[in-house]
Amino acid sequence: MTAFEVLMPAEGMAEISEQLEKRVTLHRLWRVADREATLAAIAPRIRAVVATWHAVAVDAALMRRLPNLEIVVSFGVGYDHIDAAWAGAHGIIVTNTPGVLDEDVADIGMALTLAAVRRLPQAERYLREGRWPSAPFPLTASLRGRTMGILGLGRIGKQIAKRAQAFGLNVVYHGRKAQDEAPYLYYPSLLGMAKACDILMIAAPGGAGTRHIVDREVIAALGPDGVLVNIARGSLVDEAALIEALRERTILAAGLDVYENEPNVPPALLELDNVVALPHVGSATRHTRRAMADLVVANLFSWIDGKGPLTPTPETPWRG
Repeated sequence: MTAFEVLMPAEGMAEISEQLEKRVTLHRLWRVADREATLAAIAPRIRAVVATWHAVAVDAALMRRLPNLEIVVSFGVGYDHIDAAWAGAHGIIVTNTPGVLDEDVADIGMALTLAAVRRLPQAERYLREGRWPSAPFPLTASLRGRTMGILGLGRIGKQIAKRAQAFGLNVVYHGRKAQDEAPYLYYPSLLGMAKACDILMIAAPGGAGTRHIVDREVIAALGPDGVLVNIARGSLVDEAALIEALRERTILAAGLDVYENEPNVPPALLELDNVVALPHVGSATRHTRRAMADLVVANLFSWIDGKGPLTPTPETPWRG
């Protein structure tokens, strides 16, 4: 029986490669000295790509070079680093890992909200610097009486909404369309929602269609007591406009887990004292990352076994 050959362009969790090697021939492209020569040699034999890091693109240019490519299995719920539309148009399936990371990411969303509003990292630094004996830490804003507007009421957005309500927040949302089963007020306009809320929680997919959807006007609409929290993709926010708003105090604060050019974060952003910044750790728990790894492997093995993908993306539906 001919080996099923798989390309892994970037390093991922050891659990993924260890499981895959039991059944496939795995080509670790990041390990080779001459990537181009290696890719040219193995391209006709590659039937699957394992995308393990969103900063490494699986675009049309790469997929064109793999004439027998059948499936791209991606690690993560977001897949804007993969040209899924092109894949779908050329009969290639793309899978992601929805569901298994929702709760941990939602936890981080609420943690960033609390930390940004109550200035928790700043308070900890104040204590560690030995300043408490001289004076109490300054009073902060509160969560009381606030409205959280969620951009993208998908699986993660719904988990954030549950947590926000438990904290006494009013919840509203904006997305492509209203969801009949959602018990929250829907705003057909993102700008309209931004004017009506003072916490903007970004939980929508990345990609060209949502690039800089949170622009200067939307940010300004949050007002001087407004807080922006992003646990989705950095590309959704006009980062330069956000930095300006934070610097000029036209909004109160931001809590960020994602950035436009990861892992490079603008120094101008990190210099601001009204920003809580994390290094894209929303799903970074051992429990969740292992579940994501297992789903990556399960998608590929299900495909190899002729059962179809478990979690295909909307752009590449599986009809059996």
